[in-house]
Amino acid sequence: MKLDILAFASHPDDVELGCAGTIISHIRRGKKVGVADITQGELGTRGTPEIRAQESEAASKLLGLHIRVNLGLADGFFRSEKDQLMAAVKVIRQFQPEIVLANAFHDRHPDHGRGSAFASEACFLAGLKQIKTTDEAGQEQEAWRPKAVYHYIQDRYIQPDLVVDITDFWEEKLATIKAFKSQFFDPENTSPNTYISDPNFLKFVEARAREMGHAIGVVFGEGFTKERQIGVRNLFDLI
Repeated sequence: MKLDILAFASHPDDVELGCAGTIISHIRRGKKVGVADITQGELGTRGTPEIRAQESEAASKLLGLHIRVNLGLADGFFRSEKDQLMAAVKVIRQFQPEIVLANAFHDRHPDHGRGSAFASEACFLAGLKQIKTTDEAGQEQEAWRPKAVYHYIQDRYIQPDLVVDITDFWEEKLATIKAFKSQFFDPENTSPNTYISDPNFLKFVEARAREMGHAIGVVFGEGFTKERQIGVRNLFDLI
């Protein structure tokens, strides 16, 4: 299946927190969107890889994703090394996205910054014809490089280069986040409290979305940074 957008995430729930509204809005416009989680989030204080997988499936249905895959790399220890990058290269060539969304350049969790660079490097390498890969059937894959890579803003504030209006999809975004019941505030969950399970964390997520939305004159927004300049032929495309 060819995708319009492929979103990479260091952990399951990264895309839900960072760009779920953008994903939902584009799917509603008829675009095909998928997610590639780099790890299973197995180092998380709460939950298990099995629980996270179930929660990812639930969130994927709420998002309306066309595909979701997990590279199965080591949480906390994946690196931009050849064998690991090749797993991402194969996924990019398999789905041939026009646009890739990736983790923030830098963030509170070091995996986010690593995931940002990892996805960006994989996108470049996927376009090199001299790098040979095969699909599951043993057929050689064509080289493919996405036209653009945008990085969603996560915990730490980063000045956005562009903001997507997600006002009409805020409640749906929130539902996808809450699908990860093991990770976020749930009065019935007796697991040790964490930074993101504090009840104030979801208030922060809403405040950030309101801040981004306010910057463009709407209620809720999601911010992104770019890797290269955005070009247009018509200034009205920016309105």
